[in-house]
Amino acid sequence: MAVHYYLTVFPMEAMVASQLEPEQFGAYMALGDTKAAAEQLMFIEVEGGFGDFFDWDYAEKKCVPHSDGRPKNSLYLAVYRALENVPLEALGTMYLVTKDGRSLAIDKTDYKAPAQWPGFALYREYCPMSPLAVSTLDPKNYGDYMTDPVNKVHAPSILYADLRVGDLNDIENSGNVGHIYDKNLDHLKDCVESLRSGKRKMTKIVDRSNFSTSFYQIIGEGLYVSTEYGIVMYPMPDRDELKKSHYDWGKSAMIF
Repeated sequence: MAVHYYLTVFPMEAMVASQLEPEQFGAYMALGDTKAAAEQLMFIEVEGGFGDFFDWDYAEKKCVPHSDGRPKNSLYLAVYRALENVPLEALGTMYLVTKDGRSLAIDKTDYKAPAQWPGFALYREYCPMSPLAVSTLDPKNYGDYMTDPVNKVHAPSILYADLRVGDLNDIENSGNVGHIYDKNLDHLKDCVESLRSGKRKMTKIVDRSNFSTSFYQIIGEGLYVSTEYGIVMYPMPDRDELKKSHYDWGKSAMIF
């Protein structure tokens, strides 16, 4: 059985070796062996063998079938600083897994700027930090800013998504935006207004909380992995494509 390497980025950061195929791995991590769990998961398949941070030899020796022939579900290689030690070129397909274990596969692409830019964006960071932030920077410039070693506070790499922003003055009639705007909506409005006022700040934290749920239905253009050396994108399929090709996943993700 082949050994696969998976970089989990939500709800925890880890590098995991497994003999399960991606969809099987997603279902196992979301539901567990007894199907008693129910947890969302985001992970990226990785081409192993690079660098010396992860012990690839250990993985090959220990990630072997059980005595009864069952595949090895998971072998953890790291639970800390995993993302920053994976080069962009080693990242493969990303999988968004729902609580009932359904996976949506998204291929990595080059960065594409937003088709329309309203002057600000709402970003949900997933790894290694997990704040909600509003910024006047577009996704690429936001990633560049957050990973620039010149800045006093920065991260070697981050994974984040831009979120769909409805009418902040009429959220109830802004479509399926989940519950992310139920908390501190007035604070979000104040943050946006502060950035639009032309003051020096380009980014403001809206919520520092550790979100236990990912609201897939409000991911905008896509998800991004950014480092000081570059950026890659995982474009989110639009509603028509999801309905046509991934309806069961979309329903499970509460998009339909």
